[in-house]
Amino acid sequence: MTTEGHIAALERRHQELDRMILSELQNTQYDELMLSALKRKKLGVKDELTKLTSATTQ
Repeated sequence: MTTEGHIAALERRHQELDRMILSELQNTQYDELMLSALKRKKLGVKDELTKLTSATTQ
């Protein structure tokens, strides 16, 4: 997979996690542990995206 393809896949994953977080928050009895896990995953994807995009611009 090319770097651009990997970045695109990570962007899609980031958007998917964001939708999952918003969906969970709309539930009146949402699961705090699940929500925390989703947010950690989203942050990890964002960190990887930042590393890849900064590496490609140098």
